[in-house]
Amino acid sequence: MNDELQELRNLGKTSAQWLHAVGIHSAADLRRLGAVNAYRAVKARGFRASKVLLYAIEGALLGIHWNELPAERKQALNNALDAQPPGRRTP
Repeated sequence: MNDELQELRNLGKTSAQWLHAVGIHSAADLRRLGAVNAYRAVKARGFRASKVLLYAIEGALLGIHWNELPAERKQALNNALDAQPPGRRTP
């Protein structure tokens, strides 16, 4: 089976399954939602995802390994995650 999400850098079988479970089935879906909202949806579904998933999604969107994300970008993602109330999605 060809899974578009698993073809993205950083995303493996488990992370793709989590994303599918929350209605994200393509790279376009992921781009539309963004890393913070996708991560928040996975966590809200009860999956035990660490912050590495947040960074992995961002890296996947940028086409880089999550370890290559600058510390400032990781901090910005964390700040956005903390600033956004649970249950609210930005358009």
